[in-house]
Amino acid sequence: MSKPSIPKGTRDFGPHVMARRNWMFGIMREAFERHGFQPIETPAMENLSTLTGKYGEEGDQLIFRILNNGDFLAKADAQALASSDSKALVSSISKKALRYDLTVPFARFVVMSRNELQFPFRRYQMQTVWRGDRPGKGRYQEFTQCDADIIGSESALCELDLMLLFDEVLAKLGVPGYRIAINDRRLLNGLARSWGVSDQLGDLTIALDKWDKVGTPGVVKELGDRGFESSVIQSVEGLFELLHQPSFSDRMRDLRSMLSAEDSEAQGAWTEMQILFERAQNCGIDPDRLLFDPALARGLDYYTGAIFEVRVDNAPVGSICGGGRYADLTGIFGWEGMSGVGISFGADRIYDVLEHFDCFPEESRVGSKIMIVQMDDEGVDDALVLLQALRNAGVDSELYPDPAKMKKQLKHASDLGVQFVAMRGEQERSADVWTLRDMSTGDQVACTVDELLNRVI
Repeated sequence: MSKPSIPKGTRDFGPHVMARRNWMFGIMREAFERHGFQPIETPAMENLSTLTGKYGEEGDQLIFRILNNGDFLAKADAQALASSDSKALVSSISKKALRYDLTVPFARFVVMSRNELQFPFRRYQMQTVWRGDRPGKGRYQEFTQCDADIIGSESALCELDLMLLFDEVLAKLGVPGYRIAINDRRLLNGLARSWGVSDQLGDLTIALDKWDKVGTPGVVKELGDRGFESSVIQSVEGLFELLHQPSFSDRMRDLRSMLSAEDSEAQGAWTEMQILFERAQNCGIDPDRLLFDPALARGLDYYTGAIFEVRVDNAPVGSICGGGRYADLTGIFGWEGMSGVGISFGADRIYDVLEHFDCFPEESRVGSKIMIVQMDDEGVDDALVLLQALRNAGVDSELYPDPAKMKKQLKHASDLGVQFVAMRGEQERSADVWTLRDMSTGDQVACTVDELLNRVI
């Protein structure tokens, strides 16, 4: 019999980890709702046609396809099967797939539910997604995204509100050294036009998006492999040089010199970027938390305007959040002209960062605050009365189910991290009191039920 195992890139979550994850999700949920976002959920499975063609060339390769039910080869493309053409074969044996992200399913949801929604519609969603990435540190094949989107408005105030949401959530989670990086795909479009490579924009953004993984030399090699001329590669290297400029104003000034003065789209995006940064600071975001990154690409095809990424200095993982503006995401499902902007918190990477820096607070621990131990068979009814009184008072509590040796019960309470233990033997029953033990100090005190409740609440 083989040992039990789970697929690479997936994980089990025990009580300790789940307590911390639920604490994180609780902070996010409160912030989402404070900003007016409403919750939705979509199925884990989507039709394959819903997902393909939305994430770019490389993204499509990472989608987990689901084989058709039953004898999936019965209707397989015989020619593709005979020639081992997996790309042609998959469309005949797989009609569904696990969702790759939450944004495309959200666009599908909006189109299908548009008669029931009020626009602009503000949605949040916290669910699992799946990607066929190579598993590694901070990179999983199954992970949780926590998204917030505003659809039905082109106002840059939506981008501002999402930046404020980033800052509020990450500050309350205690994420150290985070920075909100921002760019605009229209600026990248303008650079591509000024460099004469508009027809290679997809290849350009794919290469730029790898900079944080492979550095400038890796991007240069990627561009060369994709057939870019040396003059364009030199221009890209000049773009990376802007990252050495310490201030926002210096980076913006130098970027503008790379754009055509006659390019109205790029110049308009440049002006919007200036205003967005100024308003973000006026609304309380620390300027040191903001980073204009002119090389940020976010290689997903549906982004058309502002794009975001959150990074943490000296973290063991890459970006922990991302997002951007999409001008017409619902158009892929037949409803054109609905602009929106959304962001995603990478819960698993945020967890890894908090754990790496030992930033989880005490309140992220969940478990019983008090355990009632059984000293003899006669005390069970009294213990049940106290248990209900504690729970009615809102105290997380439990009763050890057996009258085992006291040493064993106290060790169990200690192993669980229980703060208090209540015990009652024959002596306490005669005096109508309980002995309350503080597990952190070992101190014990005799008290009535009301006094006990006042001490533990």
